[in-house]
Amino acid sequence: MTVLLGLAALAIVLWAVNGFVKSSPQAMAKGMRLAGGFAAIAGAVFLAARGQVQLALPLGAAGFGLLGWSKWGTPMFGARTQKSTGQSSRVRSAFFEMELDHDTGAMRGQVLAGRFKGRALDALDLSSLLALAKEVDEESRALLAAYLDRRHPGWREHADDDTAAGQVHAPRSGKMTAQEAQQILGVAPGASAEEIGRAHRNLMKRLHPDQGGSTYLASRVNEARDVLLSRHR
Repeated sequence: MTVLLGLAALAIVLWAVNGFVKSSPQAMAKGMRLAGGFAAIAGAVFLAARGQVQLALPLGAAGFGLLGWSKWGTPMFGARTQKSTGQSSRVRSAFFEMELDHDTGAMRGQVLAGRFKGRALDALDLSSLLALAKEVDEESRALLAAYLDRRHPGWREHADDDTAAGQVHAPRSGKMTAQEAQQILGVAPGASAEEIGRAHRNLMKRLHPDQGGSTYLASRVNEARDVLLSRHR
């Protein structure tokens, strides 16, 4: 029994190391939680087999919590790591609508106008996207640049100087509305100041320029926060 548990633990460690090497930061974090959960459950089984039930129970509960199979979990890995499942942000310009998944950081987009109207950006190759960047307004170009930074990190090497430079503070088509701000932060109408602040902090962790994110999107998120918080003053 002990040998089998040891082999299982070794397999989990090797799987986790392999995932750590190959995965993105988000996938690595998920892999580490899964590995920790299975390791905790294996440890709980081992302790229970030795009659140490008092130690096995909390360890097993922590393992189930890490795997998301239970509402239990230690304070470190329970409430602090719960995700806002399905929550996303939407940002629009004259030519594009972008959606950012809060959990994974994945960005998807759709073309709203022009020759590729109705097409998903994921369905367009890099050369088509670079050609599209020359046909849109500055605000849309800044939004497309944020998308390209995530999908093709080295895209600027293939773009001309004007397209690659983009606009840090692209001109806006008008004042941001409360509805638009809610869509950007991914909060419901009537959200509290605490909910607005929490959504803003979570998004800035993914979008802040210091973290390799988009200056343009970070400015939109900041503006959305200010618009919604002004209604609470």
